[in-house]
Amino acid sequence: MKQTSFLVNAANEKNKPLAARMIPRDFDEFVGQDDILGKGKLLRRLIETDNLGSVIFFGPPGTGKSALAKIVASKTKSYFEEANAVTIGIIDIRRIIETAKTKAEISGKRTILMLDEIHHFNRLQQDALLPDVERGVITLIGITTENPFFYINAAIISRSTVFEFKPLSKEALLHILEAALKDKKNGLGNFKVKMSEEAKEHLLANACGDARKVLNALEVGVLSKIGDGEDLGVFDISIAQESIQKRTILYSRSGDAHYDYISAFIKSMRGTDPNATVYWMAKMLEAGEDPRFIVRRIIICASEDVGMADPKALTLAVSALNAIEFIGMPEARVILAEAAIYVACAPKSNASYVAVEKALSEVRNGKVRNVPAYLKGANLNGKELGHGQGYKYPHDYERHYVQQDYWTDPVELYVPTKEGYEGKIRERLLGIRKKENKV
Repeated sequence: MKQTSFLVNAANEKNKPLAARMIPRDFDEFVGQDDILGKGKLLRRLIETDNLGSVIFFGPPGTGKSALAKIVASKTKSYFEEANAVTIGIIDIRRIIETAKTKAEISGKRTILMLDEIHHFNRLQQDALLPDVERGVITLIGITTENPFFYINAAIISRSTVFEFKPLSKEALLHILEAALKDKKNGLGNFKVKMSEEAKEHLLANACGDARKVLNALEVGVLSKIGDGEDLGVFDISIAQESIQKRTILYSRSGDAHYDYISAFIKSMRGTDPNATVYWMAKMLEAGEDPRFIVRRIIICASEDVGMADPKALTLAVSALNAIEFIGMPEARVILAEAAIYVACAPKSNASYVAVEKALSEVRNGKVRNVPAYLKGANLNGKELGHGQGYKYPHDYERHYVQQDYWTDPVELYVPTKEGYEGKIRERLLGIRKKENKV
């Protein structure tokens, strides 16, 4: 006998993963993102009044982007199309657009297109969407885990409102976990799972704000222990550890997380926090970052942020580059840690950085200065032209210094700080100036 559509749908629903079955169907079930979806917030008002324009939802996996798009689908009076940028091409886009035009002519209703993983669309595919997004033929809901300002055409961005989804808090994840344990229709309520607090804490701590990861781990743990009529017993810490064994680090060398982590690493070194420094470094290494990329940033920080306050920092950082090339991973992690911690703990001065920026500005925008004749080289026919005449050789004078102008219309570019070794440089230069003023 042929199975009815109702039975087919019921079977399909039952076979869906727990995370898919527990997807929120209304705002009352939606957890998290209160800063953009709380009562009275702009995004919620637009959805509830069915006035949502083109939007981009971006953020880490399992934070509610697709779930919210499904809520839009349930509330809107518009037609709703769903597609994934990984599996469709320009022909599919044009078909969706032509269908939307036809529906609009017949019913006057717009079409909302939810395009998941929109960052996988190349520029040509995005350009195919643009005219009809601009004309309002389709209303776009673009969903991405990557920073849209890196991956999506500026023209589409300018015609959309961008909303960032943050990793879910432990409180939000706990709410979702407990709802899945109680729900008898869509969740695991019929299994009457008894879960230890230690197991809950382990799942929440290792989910990294991802609701899907929590639900997947919960389902795996339950289904792996229960059979027909078998009692699960207590879902304890050992089951939790097996179900969610390793944290997933959201990291792509071309993605937003890549730049966020290296930024946090550099700012931690600059801010003299060795603990945060080595943590962010470890996170990048664990995600598979190239150690040479990390050490290059240590070298830059040693020069730009430590500078003359501790000139040895640059020497150590460059030595670290040579050492990791010779040693390789995993031992190179210790070399990287030593160099990063040294730079983080070193006294700080950006006086060299400021000096060269001022100098470049002076070259580009300041007075035009020529080299004085007495500073010019006397090679070839230089002597006949008077080059080098009148130059005072500093080593011929007491303490290897003599007052002499090395450029015209001098301005102060390098202002040494009192930090570390640069404090000694400051004292020496001040002493020289005092001596010159007496003369």
